[in-house]
Amino acid sequence: MRILVSNDDGVYSPGLHALARVARKFGSVRIVAPDVEQSAMSHAITIRRPLHYVRTQVDGNVAYRVDGTPADCVALGAHHWDRVDLVLTGINLGLNIGHNIWHSGTVAAAKQASFLGIPAIAFSAPFDFSLAAEEQELDYDAIESHIERVIEVFLETQGMPLLNVNFPEGKPQDILWTRMSVRNYEGSVIPSEDPMGRKHYWFAETPRERVEEGTDRWAIEQGYVSLTPLRLNLTDDDRLTELRSASAGPGFSGS
Repeated sequence: MRILVSNDDGVYSPGLHALARVARKFGSVRIVAPDVEQSAMSHAITIRRPLHYVRTQVDGNVAYRVDGTPADCVALGAHHWDRVDLVLTGINLGLNIGHNIWHSGTVAAAKQASFLGIPAIAFSAPFDFSLAAEEQELDYDAIESHIERVIEVFLETQGMPLLNVNFPEGKPQDILWTRMSVRNYEGSVIPSEDPMGRKHYWFAETPRERVEEGTDRWAIEQGYVSLTPLRLNLTDDDRLTELRSASAGPGFSGS
């Protein structure tokens, strides 16, 4: 089995190396990742300039660094390595649950694989952004067996194109199937100034609703590994059926 591993935190991220180590138990591994951090890039792709695909060595793996987005990395990786069987992305430095799924570069890299017909899993874990990576203990050994089990379950499940996985703080107590947490937020823009007196702005948000049981966010708070199957088709099928029924008449087709 050929397994392409990517992320949005960059080719030298410790989470990427940990994921590649587990992936080697399942087949041949090739890393293709951004040369610098590309967090929150969502599914951006590069179309206005050429990309570079440069071979490097990372943690004993054949690796390539790309001066582009996470989605670019997966597209180039699949192009250069014939017949990729599985794409794994992450382990992201920070959770990708709830609405974060929409702008996550790690999830977008997995989505890009699905667009190409390659099954994919995105992995994310907690990270304290108030501290540098070297100032906190990132114990990937504690979740390695769970990563391995998730991959096994994914490979055993027929027809699942895309899976989003998040790990809780500390040692997980179990694995749980979940749905995406959807909450409304109070958004705000916080103005400030840089040392040169120039204005700049920060975005901030506060959730309006409580966490719903059975969601990815709830599972993480309870100490579970959250597994959320995703799909590429964003159509609201129930609403579409309602609208078709309600819109019968002049100017609308009955189909």
